[in-house]
Amino acid sequence: MIEKIFIYYTSDLHSHFGKWPKLAGYIEEKRQQHEAKGEDVFVFDNGDHIDRFHPISEGLKGQGNVELLNASGYDVVNIGNNEGITLSEEELYHLYDDASFHVVCANIAPIEGRKPDWLKSYEIKQTPTGVKVGVIGLTAPFRMFYQMLGWEVEPPERMMDTYIEEVKQQSDIIILLSHLGYHTDRQMAEDYPDVDVIIGGHTHHLLPEGEMHNGVLLTAAGKHGTHLGEIFLDWDREKNTLVNKEAYTVASEKLKSHSGIEKRLEDLESRSRHLLHSKVAELKEPLEADWFGDTPLMHGLTEELRTWTGSDIAMLNAGVLLEGLDRGEVTYADLHRICPHPMNPCKVHLSGKEIVEVVRSAYTKQITEFRLKGFGFRGEVIGKMVFAGLTVETVTSPDGEKHVRKVLFDGEPIDRDRWYSFATADTFSFGKFFPEISHSKTKTYYLPEMLRDLLVKVVQSMVISSSS
Repeated sequence: MIEKIFIYYTSDLHSHFGKWPKLAGYIEEKRQQHEAKGEDVFVFDNGDHIDRFHPISEGLKGQGNVELLNASGYDVVNIGNNEGITLSEEELYHLYDDASFHVVCANIAPIEGRKPDWLKSYEIKQTPTGVKVGVIGLTAPFRMFYQMLGWEVEPPERMMDTYIEEVKQQSDIIILLSHLGYHTDRQMAEDYPDVDVIIGGHTHHLLPEGEMHNGVLLTAAGKHGTHLGEIFLDWDREKNTLVNKEAYTVASEKLKSHSGIEKRLEDLESRSRHLLHSKVAELKEPLEADWFGDTPLMHGLTEELRTWTGSDIAMLNAGVLLEGLDRGEVTYADLHRICPHPMNPCKVHLSGKEIVEVVRSAYTKQITEFRLKGFGFRGEVIGKMVFAGLTVETVTSPDGEKHVRKVLFDGEPIDRDRWYSFATADTFSFGKFFPEISHSKTKTYYLPEMLRDLLVKVVQSMVISSSS
């Protein structure tokens, strides 16, 4: 006799709650339908449900996300890097204290002290007929960031080696919640063929009908709630074996929204905005933002970054400020609205020669007009690069392109052989935007502070200077 097991999952929502009333409504309906028929059903989330760009996640420090998962009856949840490295040590330690689901992540633990009670390496779920489903969780090993926040993160392969046999002995079916990325999932399938299904995430890939690799079913549901995942398993009770496994995705745009879940979000948003409505300053004049210009507010933020990190030079992109500020009261909610990115300050050491190359790249349209998605940036375009501690002289060519003519430090041409401390957003320490920065071997990250925390000081200091 064949026993059908139904699994539904979300991954990499990143607090895009506009889709949540559809996703959660569908999941809740499906659970009710399956349970009414006596069928087995489980619901998982594969991490990065939280993203502090949204007021709910910022104001409630992720607790609102947990409430939503509780309300929709999730069974097992993995930790993504947005849960792991955008909250303070204390906030993460208590994030899931009130969770009604199990949290599995085998490769993180506090550096000091005991694990929080909610943190497990794996969980064994059981159907009413006794079929045991082992669920292991793994997250992306951003070791430097975790250590700065008081957590240790182990290589995923090491923890799979540690737990796979243990889970195998207790399970009929093994599922890996992998917040590691598509290519790592394929390698996991090759190295651990005892895993039956890998639910993937982190790289935001979408596998509409799954993908078989080395006998392991790989699944993934994209990002930002555009899809949710479905997995259908057939268990042969007589042979005690899994005889079929299928994976699909459902586009949220085809689903109906549920008013009850919309009301949950409205209540959470109201609570979060109340918490964020602390007064920062009172502006006598508005402060403008210009993605392709150097405004006083943007210049102030770049200068504050330089001073706060104790650097010789600082660089930020004007696109980091989505809007300006109106005259009158400014609250933390306003600063979160105009600078929502989970971006941290970063300091590197560059030679004068490397800084000249960074500046030259920064003035190209390829950089300023680039529509960046990811790496912590939640805006539209990178925008103009603004510098503090440097004077840049440019010339404009007939085609309208600006070209760097001179780069001055303390009024003198920068010394190409000297080393300088250089502060910027951590976004530019990743990827290929500025190889000189991303390849630096002397990166210092500042956590849990974000750029908007520095923006508080900037706005307050601008009020003081304008009134003196």
